[in-house]
This record gives sequence, C-alpha cells and structure tokens, in this order.
Amino acid sequence: MKFLQGSKVYLRPIDANDTDTYFSMLFHSETRRLTGTQKCFTRESVRHYIESKSRDQSSILLLIGLQEKDQIIGDIQLLDIDTINRNCYIRISIDNNENQGKGYGTEAMKLMLDYAFGILNLHRVELNVFTYNQKAVHVYEKLGFKKEGIQREALFYDHYYHDSIIMSILKHEYRQQYIDK
Repeated sequence: MKFLQGSKVYLRPIDANDTDTYFSMLFHSETRRLTGTQKCFTRESVRHYIESKSRDQSSILLLIGLQEKDQIIGDIQLLDIDTINRNCYIRISIDNNENQGKGYGTEAMKLMLDYAFGILNLHRVELNVFTYNQKAVHVYEKLGFKKEGIQREALFYDHYYHDSIIMSILKHEYRQQYIDK
C-alpha cells in the first residue's frame, strides 16, 4: 500500500512481512557509517521493533520504494512527535550507494515534510547529521533546513569522536519554499 507518492518514490507503512528486508538494510556498511548505527541486530529484535512501531503514537516509520521498480531502497521516520509543542525529529536512510545522489532521498523528505506540516500540523521538524556527511548537509540545506548548532563529539564511531549538526525547518519556512509559491 502506497501511503505517500511522489514521481520517483513512494512511502509505505512497514509491517512484519518486511522484517528480512529491514534487517538486511541495517547491515549495509556505508549506511551504518552515515547514520552512526553501532548496534548489532537480530531478526527477532527487528521484528519486535517493527511491531512496536505500529503501536507507537509518537512515531511514523515508512519504507521508501522506487515507483519505477517497486523496490524498497530505504526508510524514513518522524519520531518523538510532540503534539503539544507541535514538533518532531526526522531521520532518513537510503540503503545503498547506487540509490544515493539521484534525488530519491530529497523527494522522500519532501513527502514526509509535507505530511508533517500539512496533515499533522506540526510547527517544527529537526534532525541531526554528522559532520562527515556533507552530502546530506547540502541536501538538508537545499530543502530549507537551517543549522542551529553543533553537538561536539557526540558520536564515537570507528575509533574517533565526531560532531553532530542540529538542523531544523519551521512550517512557515517550508510553506514559503514549496506551498505558497
């Protein structure tokens, strides 16, 4: 079932049938590096995670699929949705280098931001990105995210500490860039 659709990608809910796909995505080495993923997962822990997300009112986890090939290439999530202060975090992962740099992640982010601001009526969406992922920083800035600060040495990965950049976009900034034109 395609929940949100763009020209290149669609976003759909994840379910228990996606356990093997999601499990394999968690072990792509470059994706792990870019997302700072350090834990080792089992199929059983992934299945439990997927099941818990279906009951979690503060989170929306969707898989990213290619329209043309009907192939899953990553996932995107709104998490820690705060309906009182109308904000949340967003994260995205494209699971393979061959699917990066083609606009898939940008389109998936636009679909999810449109949902966050237009349907959930959120005011603010924020994310963290590691300083060594400058391609992602560029994409987020192009989408309208603003740098807010640096969390110094927030991630210990591959024998080194790395800084994390906090970025956010507000509803009126998103509307000015994509809706009110």
